[in-house]
Amino acid sequence: MSSRARAPRRGRAAGKGRSRSTGETPYAGLTQLGATTVQPQSPEQAVLERVPNPHPRKLYLARFVAPEFTSLCPITGQPDFAHLVIDYAPAKWLVESKSLKLFLASFRNHGAFHEDCTLAVAGRLVDLLEPRWLRIGGYWYPRGGLPIDVFWQTGRPPAELWIPEQGVPPYRGRG
Repeated sequence: MSSRARAPRRGRAAGKGRSRSTGETPYAGLTQLGATTVQPQSPEQAVLERVPNPHPRKLYLARFVAPEFTSLCPITGQPDFAHLVIDYAPAKWLVESKSLKLFLASFRNHGAFHEDCTLAVAGRLVDLLEPRWLRIGGYWYPRGGLPIDVFWQTGRPPAELWIPEQGVPPYRGRG
Protein backbone atom coordinates (compact mmCIF):
# COMPACT_ATOMS: atom_id res chain seq x y z
CA MET A 1 0.00 0.00 0.00
CA SER A 2 1.41 3.41 -0.87
CA SER A 3 1.97 6.11 1.72
CA ARG A 4 -0.57 8.24 -0.10
CA ALA A 5 -3.29 5.63 0.44
CA ARG A 6 -2.45 5.45 4.15
CA ALA A 7 -2.39 9.19 4.81
CA PRO A 8 -5.30 10.53 6.86
CA ARG A 9 -7.88 12.48 4.95
CA ARG A 10 -7.67 16.22 5.43
CA GLY A 11 -10.62 18.56 5.76
CA ARG A 12 -13.24 15.85 6.32
CA ALA A 13 -13.33 12.97 8.74
CA ALA A 14 -13.05 9.55 7.18
CA GLY A 15 -16.49 8.26 6.30
CA LYS A 16 -17.91 11.66 5.45
CA GLY A 17 -18.59 13.03 2.02
CA ARG A 18 -19.77 11.22 -1.06
CA SER A 19 -18.85 7.72 -2.07
CA ARG A 20 -16.99 7.68 -5.38
CA SER A 21 -18.68 4.46 -6.42
CA THR A 22 -22.31 5.32 -5.63
CA GLY A 23 -22.39 9.12 -5.30
CA GLU A 24 -24.31 8.77 -2.00
CA THR A 25 -23.28 10.01 1.42
CA PRO A 26 -23.13 7.55 4.31
CA TYR A 27 -26.07 9.53 5.71
CA ALA A 28 -28.40 8.92 2.76
CA GLY A 29 -30.55 6.45 4.72
CA LEU A 30 -31.35 8.82 7.59
CA THR A 31 -35.05 9.63 7.74
CA GLN A 32 -35.26 12.12 10.63
CA LEU A 33 -32.19 14.37 10.65
CA GLY A 34 -32.87 17.52 8.64
CA ALA A 35 -36.54 16.62 8.26
CA THR A 36 -39.71 17.62 10.05
CA THR A 37 -40.59 14.73 12.32
CA VAL A 38 -43.59 13.75 14.38
CA GLN A 39 -42.98 12.72 17.99
CA PRO A 40 -43.40 8.93 18.26
CA GLN A 41 -46.19 7.94 20.62
CA SER A 42 -44.32 4.98 22.10
CA PRO A 43 -40.81 3.52 22.25
CA GLU A 44 -41.98 0.75 19.93
CA GLN A 45 -42.90 3.33 17.26
CA ALA A 46 -39.67 5.29 17.66
CA VAL A 47 -37.01 4.81 15.00
CA LEU A 48 -33.43 4.83 16.26
CA GLU A 49 -30.91 5.53 13.51
CA ARG A 50 -27.18 5.05 13.25
CA VAL A 51 -24.36 6.51 11.20
CA PRO A 52 -20.92 5.09 10.42
CA ASN A 53 -18.26 5.86 13.01
CA PRO A 54 -15.55 7.90 11.24
CA HIS A 55 -13.01 6.54 13.80
CA PRO A 56 -13.92 2.86 14.23
CA ARG A 57 -10.40 1.82 15.26
CA LYS A 58 -10.04 4.44 18.02
CA LEU A 59 -11.11 3.63 21.54
CA TYR A 60 -13.15 6.52 22.95
CA LEU A 61 -16.22 7.20 25.02
CA ALA A 62 -19.34 9.05 23.85
CA ARG A 63 -21.80 10.32 26.46
CA PHE A 64 -25.43 11.37 26.19
CA VAL A 65 -27.19 12.96 29.15
CA ALA A 66 -30.96 13.27 29.38
CA PRO A 67 -31.67 15.24 32.59
CA GLU A 68 -35.42 15.46 31.93
CA PHE A 69 -36.36 11.90 30.94
CA THR A 70 -40.00 11.12 31.70
CA SER A 71 -42.28 8.10 31.69
CA LEU A 72 -45.48 7.04 33.41
CA CYS A 73 -46.05 4.66 36.30
CA PRO A 74 -47.78 1.62 34.73
CA ILE A 75 -50.16 1.29 37.68
CA THR A 76 -51.14 4.84 38.67
CA GLY A 77 -50.37 6.73 35.45
CA GLN A 78 -48.45 9.31 37.49
CA PRO A 79 -45.38 10.83 35.84
CA ASP A 80 -41.91 9.60 36.72
CA PHE A 81 -38.77 11.67 36.12
CA ALA A 82 -35.16 10.57 35.68
CA HIS A 83 -31.73 11.84 34.84
CA LEU A 84 -30.24 9.34 32.37
CA VAL A 85 -26.53 9.11 31.60
CA ILE A 86 -25.59 6.89 28.65
CA ASP A 87 -21.91 6.12 28.05
CA TYR A 88 -20.71 3.98 25.18
CA ALA A 89 -17.51 3.06 23.38
CA PRO A 90 -18.48 2.99 19.70
CA ALA A 91 -17.29 0.34 17.27
CA LYS A 92 -18.64 0.62 13.69
CA TRP A 93 -21.68 2.77 14.47
CA LEU A 94 -22.72 5.98 16.22
CA VAL A 95 -26.26 6.74 17.29
CA GLU A 96 -27.78 9.64 15.36
CA SER A 97 -28.62 12.14 18.10
CA LYS A 98 -31.96 13.47 16.80
CA SER A 99 -33.32 9.93 16.58
CA LEU A 100 -32.06 9.31 20.14
CA LYS A 101 -33.84 12.43 21.41
CA LEU A 102 -37.09 11.35 19.74
CA PHE A 103 -36.70 7.82 21.11
CA LEU A 104 -36.14 9.08 24.66
CA ALA A 105 -39.08 11.49 24.39
CA SER A 106 -41.31 8.61 23.23
CA PHE A 107 -41.29 7.28 26.80
CA ARG A 108 -43.24 10.37 27.93
CA ASN A 109 -46.60 8.57 27.57
CA HIS A 110 -45.23 5.05 28.12
CA GLY A 111 -46.19 3.16 31.25
CA ALA A 112 -43.35 1.07 32.67
CA PHE A 113 -41.39 0.72 35.88
CA HIS A 114 -38.06 2.51 36.30
CA GLU A 115 -35.99 -0.63 35.80
CA ASP A 116 -37.85 -1.53 32.60
CA CYS A 117 -37.47 1.94 31.09
CA THR A 118 -33.76 2.14 31.88
CA LEU A 119 -33.00 -1.33 30.49
CA ALA A 120 -35.22 -0.79 27.44
CA VAL A 121 -33.17 2.27 26.46
CA ALA A 122 -29.91 0.38 26.91
CA GLY A 123 -31.18 -2.70 25.08
CA ARG A 124 -32.29 -0.78 21.99
CA LEU A 125 -28.94 1.02 21.81
CA VAL A 126 -26.92 -2.19 22.19
CA ASP A 127 -29.01 -3.95 19.53
CA LEU A 128 -28.61 -1.04 17.09
CA LEU A 129 -24.98 -0.09 17.65
CA GLU A 130 -23.19 -3.25 18.78
CA PRO A 131 -20.79 -1.04 20.77
CA ARG A 132 -17.52 -2.17 22.31
CA TRP A 133 -19.09 -1.28 25.66
CA LEU A 134 -22.16 0.55 26.97
CA ARG A 135 -23.41 1.55 30.40
CA ILE A 136 -26.48 3.43 31.53
CA GLY A 137 -27.27 5.13 34.80
CA GLY A 138 -30.92 5.88 35.45
CA TYR A 139 -31.21 8.28 38.39
CA TRP A 140 -34.94 8.37 39.13
CA TYR A 141 -36.39 11.16 41.21
CA PRO A 142 -38.38 10.00 44.25
CA ARG A 143 -42.10 9.56 44.13
CA GLY A 144 -43.61 8.25 47.32
CA GLY A 145 -40.39 9.10 49.15
CA LEU A 146 -38.19 6.47 47.49
CA PRO A 147 -35.59 7.30 44.84
CA ILE A 148 -34.70 4.38 42.57
CA ASP A 149 -31.40 4.35 40.69
CA VAL A 150 -30.88 1.74 37.97
CA PHE A 151 -27.43 0.84 36.59
CA TRP A 152 -26.50 -1.59 33.81
CA GLN A 153 -23.55 -2.23 31.54
CA THR A 154 -22.70 -4.72 28.82
CA GLY A 155 -19.70 -6.18 30.68
CA ARG A 156 -16.23 -5.10 31.66
CA PRO A 157 -15.12 -1.89 29.98
CA PRO A 158 -12.11 -2.00 27.65
CA ALA A 159 -8.91 -1.69 29.70
CA GLU A 160 -7.63 1.56 28.18
CA LEU A 161 -10.99 3.37 28.03
CA TRP A 162 -11.19 6.60 30.03
CA ILE A 163 -14.52 6.57 31.84
CA PRO A 164 -15.37 9.73 33.77
CA GLU A 165 -17.75 9.59 36.70
CA GLN A 166 -21.37 10.05 35.69
CA GLY A 167 -21.53 13.16 37.86
CA VAL A 168 -25.00 12.70 39.32
CA PRO A 169 -24.94 13.09 43.11
CA PRO A 170 -26.97 10.69 45.24
CA TYR A 171 -30.38 11.97 46.26
CA ARG A 172 -30.22 13.62 49.67
CA GLY A 173 -33.75 14.92 50.12
CA ARG A 174 -34.31 17.97 52.27
CA GLY A 175 -32.01 17.14 55.11
